[in-house]
Amino acid sequence: MDTTYQPRSWMKPLLIGAGIYNLLWALIAVVMPQAMLDWLGVETTAVSEHFWQCIGMIVGVYGVGYLIAARSPYRHWPMTLVGLLGKVFGPIGFAVGVAGGTLPASLGWTIITNDLIWWIPFAMILWGAVRYHQTRSSAYDMSEADDPIRELSTNDGRRLDDLADRQPQLVVFLRHTGCAFCREALADISRQRTQIEGAGCGIVLVHLGKDDSDQIFARYQMHDVPRINDPSLRLYRQFGLDLGGFSELFGLRVWVRVLMAGLLHGRGPIRGNSFQMPGVYLYYCGQILGGFRHDHASDRPDYFALAQQVQANQQTVVA
Repeated sequence: MDTTYQPRSWMKPLLIGAGIYNLLWALIAVVMPQAMLDWLGVETTAVSEHFWQCIGMIVGVYGVGYLIAARSPYRHWPMTLVGLLGKVFGPIGFAVGVAGGTLPASLGWTIITNDLIWWIPFAMILWGAVRYHQTRSSAYDMSEADDPIRELSTNDGRRLDDLADRQPQLVVFLRHTGCAFCREALADISRQRTQIEGAGCGIVLVHLGKDDSDQIFARYQMHDVPRINDPSLRLYRQFGLDLGGFSELFGLRVWVRVLMAGLLHGRGPIRGNSFQMPGVYLYYCGQILGGFRHDHASDRPDYFALAQQVQANQQTVVA
């Protein structure tokens, strides 16, 4: 698998550190509850000491979980998720207690060291785990020797190279068909189709879903365009397209655009890997003449402008 999607080098030692910290904190809370409460400015009673020891035991259990998660940060992501939830709800409960006058503000020191400082690294581990699991059973988990361009064929049985040897092809890599941006792309291509083909360029659609029906393509009068079904992302990877990062998929500009595209084109169920980034390439005689790599899932390329590059590059390729 591409090491891009493997756990970062800092994740294991961080989880080990979190586990050791929790165990040490728990040990002090259980063995010396009065001293710890005095330091935090909390009035000590037999009840408060016993309650603090119980909290220490719970914190210690979390520490064991973090040490387990450190063995394989992405495989044992549920441990980190449970920990992060505790570190989010703990401060919320503390804030409610302080506002209601039932907890002293001096306990805030434990909130900072036990909870707040761990939010970002734990969230980064979980995000990495999500992306990692999106690569399983896909091209990103396969050998680089994989050559889908010679093996995958269109819905009518033709290979991409066969089509591209006859005329340049605008190869459009779509997101999953439930995505508003995928539907917007189909609408844009349909609207510019006459101009694209008039420029001497064919169109090939590459899509993700195993169960994508003809209806979604017929909706945009694209049912007769050659399509390659690539649920394992093999051709996507061969053309250099990757899975999206957080800002590429969920950034503010993406949310603004998805509201607009969703109103016009609607949305549907996820069909295929929703993390895969789209792209467009002008492909002819085994060469890429031009293309558009999306910086964000919401980017909207000019398909006709790409097709016009055929006339500028065709003579060079033939020569």
